[in-house]
Amino acid sequence: MVIPISAVLLLLVLTVIFIRNCALKISHALVCVLLGFFLAGTSMAPTIHSGLVATADLVSTMRP
Repeated sequence: MVIPISAVLLLLVLTVIFIRNCALKISHALVCVLLGFFLAGTSMAPTIHSGLVATADLVSTMRP
């Protein structure tokens, strides 16, 4: 559960930054959210989840 919550928080922070800088409009953010919900209901969801987990594992093994 930690990885999806972390990814959601990261995307939320990036969205807020883009909205504050006027680089992303509210309508664009809503379209992105709807796309995420629709992707979660497709057969691609496990593949996307596996890719995010693999990326998080790779990043967590890196040393600064």
